[in-house]
Amino acid sequence: MTSPPTYEFDAVIVGGTPAGIMAGITVAKAGRRAVILERTGYIGGLPANGLGATDIHTRGATGGLFLEFVGRIKQHYSDTYGVDSQQVIDCSDGYRFEPHVAEMILHQMIAEQGDLLEVRTMRQFDHEPSNAIRDGAVLREIRIVNRESGEEETYRASVFVDATYEGDLAAAAGAPYMLGREGKDEYGEPCAGKFYQRWDAPVDEYYSTGQADNAIQSYNYRLPLTTVESNMTPIEKPLSYNREEYVSLIDDVRLNRFAGPPKPLEFDGIGAITNMARVPNGKVDGNNQHAAFISTDLPEENWPYPTASWDWRDRFAQRLRDYILGLFYFAQNDSELPADFRERCQRWGLASDEFQDNGNFPRQIYVREGRRIRGEYLFTAHDALSKRGSRAHRTSITASHYALDSHACLKREDGRPHTDGIFTYPTSPYCVPYGVILPLEVENLLIPVPASGTHIGFSTLRMEPCWMALGEAAGAAINVSLDEGSSVRGVNVVELQRRLLAAGAVLTYYEDAAPGDDHYNALQFFALRGFLGDNYQANLNEPVSGEDRSNWTTWANTPELTTFSGTRGQLLDRIYTDVSKQTDAAQAALYASA
Repeated sequence: MTSPPTYEFDAVIVGGTPAGIMAGITVAKAGRRAVILERTGYIGGLPANGLGATDIHTRGATGGLFLEFVGRIKQHYSDTYGVDSQQVIDCSDGYRFEPHVAEMILHQMIAEQGDLLEVRTMRQFDHEPSNAIRDGAVLREIRIVNRESGEEETYRASVFVDATYEGDLAAAAGAPYMLGREGKDEYGEPCAGKFYQRWDAPVDEYYSTGQADNAIQSYNYRLPLTTVESNMTPIEKPLSYNREEYVSLIDDVRLNRFAGPPKPLEFDGIGAITNMARVPNGKVDGNNQHAAFISTDLPEENWPYPTASWDWRDRFAQRLRDYILGLFYFAQNDSELPADFRERCQRWGLASDEFQDNGNFPRQIYVREGRRIRGEYLFTAHDALSKRGSRAHRTSITASHYALDSHACLKREDGRPHTDGIFTYPTSPYCVPYGVILPLEVENLLIPVPASGTHIGFSTLRMEPCWMALGEAAGAAINVSLDEGSSVRGVNVVELQRRLLAAGAVLTYYEDAAPGDDHYNALQFFALRGFLGDNYQANLNEPVSGEDRSNWTTWANTPELTTFSGTRGQLLDRIYTDVSKQTDAAQAALYASA
């Protein structure tokens, strides 16, 4: 019997998600070899499959390769249609895009790395422990099935990256993980446990018990929809159509019964069942309608998904596809719905120029929450809220900003104000510490996607901009570890931060400073060590005060700068330069005292 082929790389990345792609690009940029193993025939995850309205509240809170991706999106629309075109307006500086454009840009970014970055599609990793071979705690190799040939392949690497939405590799390797919702009494997080709230209304304290359970937030597909007849595919009735699943919509529409303040829906007709965000070329990104009791999410039925086999997951993917198509078919055709409502819904169809090999339907389920791998640091809601300590993580590998945000965990229940588990809760720009992507109990593995967080904490980390930045940080950590001859757990985090900053990352957000600005790297470096307090104004061009000069130079042991006269940014730069010249031991002592 022929033994399976064995391949060796500096980094093996399981999952062709944007985070996995950014990890691979970062490794390759350093002259090392990486491979991305993707189960399907496509790469790009959700942005390449309908999620065209980027989930980020503060633009500029996340930088690096994510910001490069956004810039390339805008450049594409400018080059293709003209700088003053409607497409450029609708792309919103590159933060709104069509799926095929996102996929194209990601392929371009990969191709620029040449032979250093390989992408192997149709490679399936099954999460049985026998497929992750360890030497003690150290992950040494993994076994993959080539879905085209049916043959097994073995991959060895210095470091592995789990960039799957499900957390399959980390689980197979023996890392502990979390599923379900923590109770409110565990970490004191807002919205934790069982939670009911009408959209944009106060919390229902009676039904919101805060009890823990095994529920996870629901999944859907993000649909590129259009009213442009020349580019529209009509929605047909799926073979498994079950009208009874949708009949509650009839009275919802007739009575204007929604789980939010009575108001005209942003999009007439079909907006009752899907939330729409405009993207270029007459399309919208169709998501779940949070104000509706029935929409494109399918709660409860996805609970087994994170730990299920791929056979089960594939069946669920088909079930979810049929459910969503059935919902749209019902809204457009059911005779018991008001005729004018049906007519308005009938204006919409699937975009014909997207997913042409899949019936114009996305190929990737929106897995909002799979396994949450337990890491060295557990990210909770408190890390994203506006208070001291939420920003100044010394080991930050990216900043980000989105609300605490969950879709429904349960289906509609009679007498409840809304579906259980749906919420959005405001946050401030926050820092994500390195320990979030370092799994417990397994060495040589990083987890930028199934990151370490509670159900509530993970609900903001799960946005693609943050995931992409965590993927880039994972790649940078691999490079530092190989340069230093250390494990990824033992890397010099200060050096990791320096490399991320050199690549344009944002490690802590300021409203008046951005990558490329004078003094920016020094600002980032020292802000993480508490030099500048906890506001969002750096004021780098203002004269340095005597108090700040004394505190900063004392900490850095730079007495020659105690009489420095200049701006805050200039002094930070001088200290940054001087500290960088000190021995590693001296620097380590300084960082420990910060």
